[in-house]
Amino acid sequence: MGLSRLAALHGVATSYSPSADVTVSVPDGTVVAVLAALGVDAATPEAVQEALDAAEAAAGSRLLPPTLVVWTGEPLPPALTALPPGTELTVRPEEAGSARPTRMRTPSRGAAPAVSGRASGHAAGQVTGAGNSAPAPRWWAEPPLGVHRLTARAPERSAESCTLIVAPARVPQPPPSGHGFLVQLYSLLSARSWGMGDLGDLADLASWSGRCLGASFVQVNPLHAAVLGTPTDPSPYRPSSRRFPDPVHLRVESVPEYGHAPDRAALDELRRRAAELSDGVLRKGALIDRDAVWELKRQALTILAAVPLTPGRRTEYCDFLARQGPALEDHALWCALAEVHGSDWHSWPAGLRDPRSRETARARGELLDRVDFHCRLAWLTDTQLADAQRAARDAGMAVGIVHDLAVGVHPGGADTWAQQDAFAHGMSVGAPPDAFNARGQDWGLPPWRPDALAASGYAPFRGLLRGILGRAGALRIDHVMGLFRLWWVPQGRPPTEGTYVSQDAEAMLAVLVLEAHRAGAVVVGEDLGTVEPGVREALARRGVLGTSVLWFERDWAGTGRPLAPEQWREDCLATATTHDLPSTAARLTGDHVTLRHRLGLLTRPLDQERTEDGADTAEWLGLLSRLGLLPEGGGDEEAAVRAVHRFLLRTPARMTGVWLPDTIGDRRPQNLPGTWDEYPNWRLPIADAEGRPVTLEELAASPRLHTLMEVFRA
Repeated sequence: MGLSRLAALHGVATSYSPSADVTVSVPDGTVVAVLAALGVDAATPEAVQEALDAAEAAAGSRLLPPTLVVWTGEPLPPALTALPPGTELTVRPEEAGSARPTRMRTPSRGAAPAVSGRASGHAAGQVTGAGNSAPAPRWWAEPPLGVHRLTARAPERSAESCTLIVAPARVPQPPPSGHGFLVQLYSLLSARSWGMGDLGDLADLASWSGRCLGASFVQVNPLHAAVLGTPTDPSPYRPSSRRFPDPVHLRVESVPEYGHAPDRAALDELRRRAAELSDGVLRKGALIDRDAVWELKRQALTILAAVPLTPGRRTEYCDFLARQGPALEDHALWCALAEVHGSDWHSWPAGLRDPRSRETARARGELLDRVDFHCRLAWLTDTQLADAQRAARDAGMAVGIVHDLAVGVHPGGADTWAQQDAFAHGMSVGAPPDAFNARGQDWGLPPWRPDALAASGYAPFRGLLRGILGRAGALRIDHVMGLFRLWWVPQGRPPTEGTYVSQDAEAMLAVLVLEAHRAGAVVVGEDLGTVEPGVREALARRGVLGTSVLWFERDWAGTGRPLAPEQWREDCLATATTHDLPSTAARLTGDHVTLRHRLGLLTRPLDQERTEDGADTAEWLGLLSRLGLLPEGGGDEEAAVRAVHRFLLRTPARMTGVWLPDTIGDRRPQNLPGTWDEYPNWRLPIADAEGRPVTLEELAASPRLHTLMEVFRA
């Protein structure tokens, strides 16, 4: 009982329910290991009791929780309204030089309230903002939007402080009924690509689809910085850093210094070799080789780094460095050290494993040129990302580029090195066993410590969001349920022996809403799979859109049949597939079952899988026919793809996503979960129905694409 109480105080689950009528107990060893990762000793009964006494004493004596959230236009949290009479409150604004502290006092019995300082334009006792207005105590003067420090001094008690997050009630919303493309950028090669799709291709896709097809957005895979080294992990969902982008996506010729490089012969030779890479992918059946692409671009960018910046460019670069601050310096230093000592900082010399050690400070000076090189790459990439968003908006897109935020980072990468105190070492994020994976999943991504995030005022999360949202029209959050809880797997244990660890979901949501509001960005959450009750409702209340995939939208609580379009939720991005699922053509033809059989991934006989899959598809096609969305009749795969998208347009979904490979009949998934070397995940170019790779130029001229997109014009 003591271990369970201690675990509950720290947000660690001792049991979980994979379904409504099933409860699974978590092994005590798992609970002890997770508590240890949170800095709590529970190894013995005596240690449990000591930690429990300390935690309960601290919780019982506090006036304020570690974090308070105030939503504009909504009632104050109980922790504020229940403060003792005569409590003095001081709010120190996030931007210290922008405003004086605001001071308030809860009224003594029979006394009038007191307010002094700045109240962000609101009258004392009045709360305004998004959503329905709600009364607030007369003594309350709402601080400006932001993350602040709140200090409370109650009579005869010591002063206490906590983080105060003041956030708007909802994130910005997209215009209704917008459509756009979903694409893995590396897979979209053009005639100008260096062996994989780049930011020039992204800008071109956005400009063309916005102007010619009326698209309102383009959603891409995570463009986070990858772990350096060869071979690197090709998955964009296991990066070195989520805060900074990967320079492998740069369009080298678009760097302004390119035209002034003295060694043009060397650049021309690199371009020739890059053309060979592209030719191999597009015409000779080669896979996308990210390492080879980066080696060519690294050499070219080294040449460009030797070109002096003009005064204006130098000023822009210095401004970027000032905005990014120490976080960029740490990231660039990790990159420089990784070039010397390898890509996993755990194997570096002991002194360099600490980013604040004397040895690391000395290395910073010795590697100054390489640190500056990697800082400049971050600046160039950030600039081209902004250019892509500008091209999208100039083309009339209402949203523009939708960036993707991965669940976590590589355990040996830049983020875990620079922010060691923020991560739970010895833990990995994954998923519990379910109907699709009886062994559970271990994604190899160390989680953030909820207590460390709270102690820092959520600085790592805020910095991450600001970095991405500053160049985005919208943000997709992979596994958005992670804002509420994550499945932690202790190192050395199977995923079945993990447990859920809760976040302060209110605080995480408030930070997300605040930063999205500041950036004017839409937020889409990937909420597929097992979702804790209440999570979708909490996200919808804050304006975070969900993700609805056609084949999964059934009446699971009732008949189990496909949901009629009018029964779909409005607050979502509706699509036929994603990067982890079969393409629509493969789903319709059953090719995805054949592929999984060939790779030994089926758990039942092939005939049984085909029968069940065929019945599922036939049920959906029957609904499409009854709704008059398949006038061509059955047996026409291309017509069925169009019918699927007609159906999506009948739903009330605010955004409709078209998987770009679907437009030309590609039958290969970009990623096949459960495989590693057995399938070329993250290395395939977009291809047509015959498997022939297709360039951006060919795609834009494709009759099949334009026939499909006529559905959206209508």
